[in-house]
Amino acid sequence: MQEQEKANLDTQEESQEIKEANEVLEEQNDTKEALEAKIKELEEKYLRTYADFENTKKRLIREKDQSLEYAYEKFAKDLLTSIDTLEMALKSIKEAKEANEANEASEILGKIQEGISLTLDNLLKALAKNGVEPISVEGGFDPNFHDAIMQVPSEAHEDGQIVAELQKGYKYKERVLRPSMVSIAKN
Repeated sequence: MQEQEKANLDTQEESQEIKEANEVLEEQNDTKEALEAKIKELEEKYLRTYADFENTKKRLIREKDQSLEYAYEKFAKDLLTSIDTLEMALKSIKEAKEANEANEASEILGKIQEGISLTLDNLLKALAKNGVEPISVEGGFDPNFHDAIMQVPSEAHEDGQIVAELQKGYKYKERVLRPSMVSIAKN
């Protein structure tokens, strides 16, 4: 009987050890599952962060390229006043030359006109070479490129058509530096 009691005790101890081992295994499995879930969560977080980083990187490169593309926009805009002044000087000289056609002053005015005209042409060619071009007033009124500052009655034009350009507009590549100031027909 003692042997059977001893065997029972051994069986109970083994059973207890198996229970404890199972509990330890269960805890380890729970810990393993928790760690695997945490790893998966961190991997997903890493992928989202990496995707955000790549998107930000692409956006910054795009913005840098666009900034470089339009780097001279402000400089070109500042030159427009000089172009306007040269054009007004040419117009004034032409009017003065017509008024004084017969005298010596007319010859001097012709040379001044020629010099200003060459200067203006060279300036416009240099600007065109770098992407600055005048806005055309042909083809009708476009609010993206023209500012209608007055309406004038005109039988020769349809309602809303450009009658006269009061100040030239310019664009730099695809951006408007300054819209053309125009008068449009009102019937």
